[in-house]
Amino acid sequence: MPYPIHRPRRLRRTESLRRLVRETRLAPSQLILPLFVCPGEGIRREISAMPGNSQLSIDQLVRECEEVQSLELGGVILFGLPESKDEEASGAYAEDGIVQRAVRALKENVPGLLVMTDVCNCEYTSHGHCGKIVDGDVDNDATLDWLAAAAVSHARAGADVVAPSDMMDGRVGRIRAALDAAGFAHVPVLSYAAKFASCFYGPFREAAESTPQFGDRRSYQMDPANAREAMREIALDLEEGADMIMVKPAMPYLDLIWQARQRWDVPIAAYQVSGEFSMIQAAARNGWIDGDRAMIESLTAIRRSGADCILTYFAKDAARLL
Repeated sequence: MPYPIHRPRRLRRTESLRRLVRETRLAPSQLILPLFVCPGEGIRREISAMPGNSQLSIDQLVRECEEVQSLELGGVILFGLPESKDEEASGAYAEDGIVQRAVRALKENVPGLLVMTDVCNCEYTSHGHCGKIVDGDVDNDATLDWLAAAAVSHARAGADVVAPSDMMDGRVGRIRAALDAAGFAHVPVLSYAAKFASCFYGPFREAAESTPQFGDRRSYQMDPANAREAMREIALDLEEGADMIMVKPAMPYLDLIWQARQRWDVPIAAYQVSGEFSMIQAAARNGWIDGDRAMIESLTAIRRSGADCILTYFAKDAARLL
């Protein structure tokens, strides 16, 4: 036989051949669009660090979600900007809170759209931390009551999935118990199980107006150097009743998505966070990379690592290309 016997390039020769043997598939239904909802009417306030993304009043949110549904995306996840903030994060669990009102509006106007809600406190506290401050630090156990109340209020408004992102110990178990007791045993919990204290959240903090007023979040979000601890966090959340788990951010932690996929046969989400999005956008706008190709390549890499769904600000643009 003449050398070489094996010629892998044969199956790369044309786009139709490449498509036929493609191992990792990317579809709009695997993409979740994060959205920021704010008080008022007729508001579409662009987020300067995240081109193409805006803070939306509820009427504009409904219009945005009509487009999301037409693109057949997997759904949306809502982050709220309250009318006011206080030390008790009261807007997070108020029955008439901004997210609760938004969920009701979406369920009325865009039936069939999957609506997830972020369950946290940083957007609602005057100090910007994710929980109750006691003696200068976030009190883990006191914060659990806020999180459980918020999750129940979101479920009561009609949320399809609640997603705690605070990284408090024991919060999945407390939320699961509260949902079950309130008659929402059918509402799944998507846990931000391995959420790292990452520099890639910078643009999000402008979008959600959630920058801490003192210190940082490294006492509760994970150390980026720790992989074994991430696996332990995921295991604990699954033991407490999480239905799905998430790794956040995505691209710097593809190895951990892969490790989680090898260990657990549960749905895994990954969050391509604001900094990942903004870096690609900035490079593309400067002509340094092909923005569309970088978008699809990055999302494909996240899927290839083992993620079943991806939270991404590219969701609409990717769906149009796909």
